[in-house]
Amino acid sequence: MAFQFNFTIDKHLEDELPALEDEALNPESSGKTSVLDSQKEKLNDGKRSSKEGDLFEKPLWGCKSSEVKAFPPCDNSLAKSDEITRNLEPKEKQLCLKVAKEHDVPKDLKKMVENKVVEVIPYLQDVNLSVVKMSFLKDNSCGEDIVSKSLSSHSDLITGIYEGGLKIWECTFDLLAYLADEEVQFAGKRVLDLGCGAGLLGIIALKGKAKETHFQDYNSTVIDEVTIPNVIINSTFEFEDEISEPDLKKRRNSNPTQQHLTKCRFFSGEWYEFSKFVLNSKKAFAKYDIILTSETIYNPSYYNAFHQTLANLLDESGQVFLASKAHYFGVGGGIHLFQKFIEEKNVFETRTLKIIDEGLKRILIKITFKHTH
Repeated sequence: MAFQFNFTIDKHLEDELPALEDEALNPESSGKTSVLDSQKEKLNDGKRSSKEGDLFEKPLWGCKSSEVKAFPPCDNSLAKSDEITRNLEPKEKQLCLKVAKEHDVPKDLKKMVENKVVEVIPYLQDVNLSVVKMSFLKDNSCGEDIVSKSLSSHSDLITGIYEGGLKIWECTFDLLAYLADEEVQFAGKRVLDLGCGAGLLGIIALKGKAKETHFQDYNSTVIDEVTIPNVIINSTFEFEDEISEPDLKKRRNSNPTQQHLTKCRFFSGEWYEFSKFVLNSKKAFAKYDIILTSETIYNPSYYNAFHQTLANLLDESGQVFLASKAHYFGVGGGIHLFQKFIEEKNVFETRTLKIIDEGLKRILIKITFKHTH
């Protein structure tokens, strides 16, 4: 089945995109391992501390700490693209990253997805990311310009600029399978898809009748062009019955509704800023019962931020489902290093849920608060 789009793909863009997939997103350049051609991958970034009683210990990027429940002012300049710090709690002042913001869902849902091509993946449907990347290369109006920067730097990880949200990383599929196999219940729960990228984990929670589902990604472009369209596609549209190789489908001209979208909120920005944003927001906010996150602990420099985010946004009886590779070559992070970090903080406890030994070793864990008796 052939598809027509409202933009054209020039020959030089057709040549450039393979370079993006094969070179710029190469595991040697990003510190990650690519999924097989039939699947894609994902990663992200962050920032945070312990329970509400001791909100906000020293923030990762050198923002001065304030009193309990207060948020320090930050210099919001972007970090240099080739700078990936490795110390867990750096003493030197570093740059704060992207300010958080909330993204509104457009009223015209049909227009939001009319140029999208959809592919069938396990459990869900997903906006075809290769087409999205081609459109970004063709149209330079994208504010963050993350695709061309990824191309020019030969990396899908550019600290402070782009954290890999335009891919679905391998461990996301592992966690999706686990949630389905174990029939994890989301009904009536408040759920956060942290470092969401395509938002597939949060969409599973939404389909599982979660009370609220929030999505967060580092890049605003990812939220606007991938996450929100994916939520719309999976919650408001019907698919054509006929599937063509490689399982790509176009939207029907049906009239979508916002029935499920009223339960969703969408955020971009780095993790410390995101936590500050939601806790200080004038909108009603309740802590999350479940946080879903995949391939977000690849860089040890983010561990303090990640820990702070979980500690301040997770409900006291809540749980975190985390999927990760055992080790991220070239970046230095991994599940065992992160679990050691958790132990030293003495706020959470972890439990291994599943180990996948196919290819590069991958592990699923559950994180909960330690409760003193």
